[in-house]
Amino acid sequence: YFINFIISLKHSRNAYILFVNISQYSFNKRYNEIIVIITMILRNTLLTLTLLSSTTAFTATSHRSSLTTLHSTAEASATEATSTSPHAGDRDILVRAARGETVERTPVWLMRQAGRYMAAFRQYSDKYPFRERSETPSMAIELSLQCHRAYGMDGIIMFSDILTPLPTLGIDFDVVKGTGPVISTKVRSEKDVMRLKDADSVNFDETLPFIREILGSLSKEAEEANTSLIGFVGAPFTLAAYTVEGKSSKHCLNSKKMMMADANGSDRGMSLFLDKLATMIGNYGCHQIECGAQVVQVFESWAHQLSPAQFEQFAKPAAQKAIRIMKEKYPHVPVIYFANGGSSYLELQRDMGADMIAVDWSVDMAQARKILGPDVPISGNIDPTILFGTKEQIEQAVRDCIDKAGGPGMHLLNLGHGVMQGTPEEAVGWLVDECKRYKGKNVE
Repeated sequence: YFINFIISLKHSRNAYILFVNISQYSFNKRYNEIIVIITMILRNTLLTLTLLSSTTAFTATSHRSSLTTLHSTAEASATEATSTSPHAGDRDILVRAARGETVERTPVWLMRQAGRYMAAFRQYSDKYPFRERSETPSMAIELSLQCHRAYGMDGIIMFSDILTPLPTLGIDFDVVKGTGPVISTKVRSEKDVMRLKDADSVNFDETLPFIREILGSLSKEAEEANTSLIGFVGAPFTLAAYTVEGKSSKHCLNSKKMMMADANGSDRGMSLFLDKLATMIGNYGCHQIECGAQVVQVFESWAHQLSPAQFEQFAKPAAQKAIRIMKEKYPHVPVIYFANGGSSYLELQRDMGADMIAVDWSVDMAQARKILGPDVPISGNIDPTILFGTKEQIEQAVRDCIDKAGGPGMHLLNLGHGVMQGTPEEAVGWLVDECKRYKGKNVE
């Protein structure tokens, strides 16, 4: 009788309490002793089952603390990650949204979500140079995972840089702390472009062997974490401008001189360079997909340097070629195109060939949705500085963005640029949590 009674209680959250109390019933001494012994044997097992059951039945309030050690503390903080219980659909909700599907809630990830705003990240960036961090698999993997463990975004993005594949063409670069990217290979003319390596013959496993190991490991981590893996590439014009200027540039003058020379026919260097980069970038995106990436975002980081006419003549055709290479080989993998500072010519981005257009924070989301039209999936576009505001301001910005994009499940939430250094860590958690929680204006 007692064993049958135990079995009937096995799914109850109050099972443990009942087991403890039952030993105090007024049974005779012999049976009471048996009950106590059985209770002692089963108490830990039942408590464990109760805790496991409860995690799938309700949402707990998250408790986030700063990660103060490298691997050990990061692993410990996994139990404090996100306040939202996992669902089966979370594994590919970002992928489905990027394809343009209406999903059950608005998914979220953040550009530069793996960044210096996190104390755990700075423990690496303060000690190791950028390329060592991004090209050493163990470090790159850890840096990619830290933010997801802490905040539970709907995607893990590989910690890397848009300039990473440039050496495959014979272009040397470094990222200097306090300065940014510095490129030593000179490219200013058609002759300079002709001296670069052939883009079609690049073997990424030989030239960038760390990429496969990083993405392969992250793919397994993403599956275990029930989330998606995001790859990314730089757009051809952005990589061309970085190379031609040799570093970050306020006016992008050398690149614009090359474009003007190309336009008047005196030197075709820019067109040739963009075409070579488009081939390499398209193939590099395919390589990332083959290594495990489920979504690829194309970053046109220097779009703000272009007039609408320059974008249409130079940057757009090259980006379209890179995207086309990826889509022709892997049509099921969504590609997102983001032109930072390109909102002034958003209408020119409708036919990029990408599955989704990400917009920067300088355009109102409702206006961006109107310009692109109902058939173009959209991502974005909260102002990153909002994360320096109050919890209420952050949550309101999330709700406003979702509503203007069409409501929950109708777009992919992101910032309109990357997470800024100095952003309070808890602010990122507030944004992610509110996005996952929000069900619409009339459903709270």
